[in-house]
Amino acid sequence: QVQLVESGGGLVQAGGSLRLSCAASGRTLSSSAVGWFRQAPGKEREFVARITRSGTVTHYADSVKGRFTISRDNAKNTVYLQTNSLKPEDTAVYSCAAGSLTIHGYEFDSWGQGTQVTVSS
Repeated sequence: QVQLVESGGGLVQAGGSLRLSCAASGRTLSSSAVGWFRQAPGKEREFVARITRSGTVTHYADSVKGRFTISRDNAKNTVYLQTNSLKPEDTAVYSCAAGSLTIHGYEFDSWGQGTQVTVSS
């Protein structure tokens, strides 16, 4: 079972950037697709971005497309989420998850604890 730990969150002003990291242990992350999700207080968790095992295919939520970039370095067993042009509405706890593609879509079953991103106006 893969264990995931997120880092890189913090407090930034609107328009700023943060690079979030998702470091894995217990199993090589290269065997899993990885997704980033976020959840604000009182709201449901929402999908942000995902990347395939090889890193050749990525997908983003419309709300972050063009501003966020997901990437991975399998040699370092780490997946990144570069967040640019941050907006106050991006404020949330960001979590990464490992999973795989199923007949019903991607299923993520190994989750990190999350890292807080706060964007001030």
